[in-house]
Amino acid sequence: MGRQAHGTDRRARWLWIALAAPGAIWLLVLFVVPFYAMLAVAGGGINAFFQTAVPIWDPLSWSSANLAAVWNDIVGPGSFIGPAIVRTLLYTAAASALALAIAYPVAYFVSRYAGARRGLFLVALIAPFWVSYMMRMLAWIDLLGQGGFVNHALSLVGLPGNTDWLGGKPITVILGLVYGYIPYLILVLYAGLDRIDPSLLDAARDLGLSRWRTFWRVTVPLSKPTLIAGAFITVLPMLGDYYTNQLMSAAPGTTMIGNVIEGQLESPGETGQGAVLSIMLLIALLAPMIYYVVSTARASREYA
Repeated sequence: MGRQAHGTDRRARWLWIALAAPGAIWLLVLFVVPFYAMLAVAGGGINAFFQTAVPIWDPLSWSSANLAAVWNDIVGPGSFIGPAIVRTLLYTAAASALALAIAYPVAYFVSRYAGARRGLFLVALIAPFWVSYMMRMLAWIDLLGQGGFVNHALSLVGLPGNTDWLGGKPITVILGLVYGYIPYLILVLYAGLDRIDPSLLDAARDLGLSRWRTFWRVTVPLSKPTLIAGAFITVLPMLGDYYTNQLMSAAPGTTMIGNVIEGQLESPGETGQGAVLSIMLLIALLAPMIYYVVSTARASREYA
């Protein structure tokens, strides 16, 4: 009997190893190896003739020259990365707040009041995913051009219709970020709000709470894990986004950290500094990611 149980445990263990192997290999090949290559480039040197990065694979031989150069560009006298970091944080905060202000009421309406038309609303929410991000941004370029629909509509109502929206305006970049990432936020919020037990809301109403107080006392606290998840899904890509700003502005006054990294990776002799800045951005994002994992686990324990 003991030998049979031991054999069953061994088969179960190999089964779990076999199930985990594809994911582990995927993580190793597409994250661990590229990340180590990025570290090798960040700690490596530069080919003096071709001005290309020379990775150093031995960690004991890594140089801190690229790190020192990036740090000087962040806080040094001629800093140009520091303002881009502050600008990125401000743009991301404004875009996230605006996206949440739009997405939460939409998701709440679909989950609570859409009724038989819920499927139709969900299709309308998912429809933007069927169009590539680049095509959606290019469409906005046509709309926001000086001869585009937006200026034409403003002129029809008596407002100035010659605004150069694509000439380096922060509001254009912020609205571009909102438009690009809000579908993800709406779907995440809808999934979380739809899982809230309606009987809890009915119980709150039976205890004398108004609809407004029920929303703030019951719905919002229960949707906190969903809000955190939605924030991560939108905030993290916004922090590293460079394509939206490049299309909607491409002006030095709206440069974000993603644009700085892209510029360094494409500039001869600065690839190592781009790798360092990418690693620093990743490390900065680890803190909120850890907070999300911890808060989600705590919420799961409390719900259980």
